[in-house]
Amino acid sequence: MVAPPNIEEGQSTYRPPRFNGQYYGWWKTRMHDFIMAKDSELWDVICDRPFLPTKNHGDPQVAIPKTRKEFNDADRKAIEKNFRAKKLLVCGIGPDEYNKISACQSSKEILESLQTTHERTTQVK
Repeated sequence: MVAPPNIEEGQSTYRPPRFNGQYYGWWKTRMHDFIMAKDSELWDVICDRPFLPTKNHGDPQVAIPKTRKEFNDADRKAIEKNFRAKKLLVCGIGPDEYNKISACQSSKEILESLQTTHERTTQVK
């Protein structure tokens, strides 16, 4: 993993590390640590896909997505985790990188898109 040159100042513990298209491996490791320090369940949401509230219906029982009106407090709290994880990732990237991930619906899609773009190129390797 290559670190960016000339790091003079310490980094903020309140703002996520910034990714501008260079040193992806360095940023990814720092972002992982930043998110884990905020809430380790956020990293689970990024790795495992976001929570989708479902209900059982019919015979045999089939899980179908709940409507927003059917959400309970636990559902809302779980859904909020994806948006918090997504916000941290989006706040940690510059405008050029944002353009690449703006269509992503979940935090997992954002990280996968960035990984595909920056880890699987000969320039990064």
